[in-house]
Amino acid sequence: MSFAKKFAATVVAATIGSSAVASNTIVDIAVGDDRFSTLVAAVSAAGLVETLQGPGPFTVYAPVNEAFAALPAGTVETLLKPENKGDLTNVLLYHVDDRNLTSSQIPAGSNYFKPVLASERLCITKDSNGVMISDGTGDMATVVIADIKADNGVIHVIDKVLLPGTRPSC
Repeated sequence: MSFAKKFAATVVAATIGSSAVASNTIVDIAVGDDRFSTLVAAVSAAGLVETLQGPGPFTVYAPVNEAFAALPAGTVETLLKPENKGDLTNVLLYHVDDRNLTSSQIPAGSNYFKPVLASERLCITKDSNGVMISDGTGDMATVVIADIKADNGVIHVIDKVLLPGTRPSC
């Protein structure tokens, strides 16, 4: 079992054990779905669990495990180290918008969106092929599942980890 999966299993046990009231927050949904075990481990390592269990609203562009696995070898393990918490937090906050944006609220065409990582921008393109997100590397993520509703926002599942950097062309 990988470090990320072991870490996620610990987070799952801690989260479930501390839930006195049934809820369906973004974190609860991610914890309950094996496709997000690496994301859950990262959110925990960054200290963002409590924030993303809060009232929101939030839109989270949630990369699946395969998206993290596609990063260069050792990237995830390096980001999960305590001394890299700031970098990990920045990467994760690049995946969060402080609004509840369903796919129907994303306008057609290409538009800049401001993630919680305020110094950065995402370019989100919506057309007949679906929704794509361009990040600071200029690479595109595709929304593979849209509009997973949570009590405190919405999750859009993506196939790539978004990385901050240069403002993408939009």
